[in-house]
Amino acid sequence: MARRKKGDPISGWLVVDKPEGMTSTQVVGKARWLFKAQKAGHGGTLDPFATGVLPIAFGEATKTVAYAMDGEKRYRFTVRWGRATTTDDREGEAIAESDARPTPSAITAALPAFIGRIEQVPPQFSAIKIDGERAYDIARDGERVDLTPRPVEVYDFGLTDLPDDDHAVFEVTCGKGTYMRALARDLGRRLGCHGHLATLRRLTVGPFTLDDAVTLDHISGLTEGSDRSGLLLPVETPLDDIPAVALSDDQAQRLRQGQTVALLKRSDRAVVAHLQSDTAEGATVLAVSGDRPVAIARLEGPDLRPMRVLNL
Repeated sequence: MARRKKGDPISGWLVVDKPEGMTSTQVVGKARWLFKAQKAGHGGTLDPFATGVLPIAFGEATKTVAYAMDGEKRYRFTVRWGRATTTDDREGEAIAESDARPTPSAITAALPAFIGRIEQVPPQFSAIKIDGERAYDIARDGERVDLTPRPVEVYDFGLTDLPDDDHAVFEVTCGKGTYMRALARDLGRRLGCHGHLATLRRLTVGPFTLDDAVTLDHISGLTEGSDRSGLLLPVETPLDDIPAVALSDDQAQRLRQGQTVALLKRSDRAVVAHLQSDTAEGATVLAVSGDRPVAIARLEGPDLRPMRVLNL
């Protein structure tokens, strides 16, 4: 007899405005406890000192986490000039210092070099695996890690404020895997003055924004027995950019059972032709029945093959 899972079978996305001082894992654990959810995961780690948008997936939404993590992200951060640190942020030890400070014109002139598809060396204290071991674990042991530059996409990098000579505030829109700590480090090097990340706030992750976000304190303050489901966004929220294919009840049932569905009706042909024109290898689509998502599926010729079935 199978052991009954602890918690409630809740499915959906909760957007938390992560507080400073907590790890992303701690925030997920707290949210899962508050919602009494069986299963939870998150859509992109934030460092403990960072704040902002942390999308948390409950239940069937965990099957869409990869799509959330692949979405564009926007950050606001402050760079502190004049000091390089071991971690490329304020939490590390100083390893180099400079009395030089960049002018506003020098800062703005340097930014275009960091926009577009660039090569970025991740911070020494990062979660990248080296021979099966996390880079931050190696760095904590006092060893230096030789990390290979990685291509990342930076779509926008703008200077938004200069509070004083020692600090500058920026906003960046970027793709998956871009480290703001590395941008701060590399910008400081380019300007000849060193620099590290002093503050970091994530503003968006794909379709998730601060407008959607709630604090853990707000959730904790809700009275016992109150309906917290109103705080959740639909499971399919991060799938907005994926084409939807409508299925009949019978087709949806076959797809839920892991069977391939053939789209052979005349009404399906135009949809199939349009989707196949997007990619030579077939298109990833969201199969829906009525207003309910059924599965993330792949279109191969006229056949729709389920990749991740959503049990909703």
